[in-house]
Amino acid sequence: MKIYHNPRCSKSRQTLILIKEKGVEVEIIEYLKVIPSEKELSSIIKLLGIKPEKLLRKGEADYKENFKGQILSDEEWISAMVQYPKLIERPIVVCDNKAILGRPPENVLDLL
Repeated sequence: MKIYHNPRCSKSRQTLILIKEKGVEVEIIEYLKVIPSEKELSSIIKLLGIKPEKLLRKGEADYKENFKGQILSDEEWISAMVQYPKLIERPIVVCDNKAILGRPPENVLDLL
């Protein structure tokens, strides 16, 4: 199991606590330090079963300053998230061939 984690985010911290409380081994990836590649992010989005635009944090300054009102292709949104990783919604938990967004944190229980 992997969690794409931001330790400054309360939802991310709560999701990680739920995983650890279940005694599950988890690889913690601080995605703002270890930015996923476009290929990796594309694969994660496919596992989530959503369009890349649905993974955007539209309240972030990077979004408002660079992308607000723009219509981009899926590939362009993925590139934007790699270039500006703060745009990636968090946390994302991946286990085998499944992934969930930890909003709310209890979503992770579907993977445990």
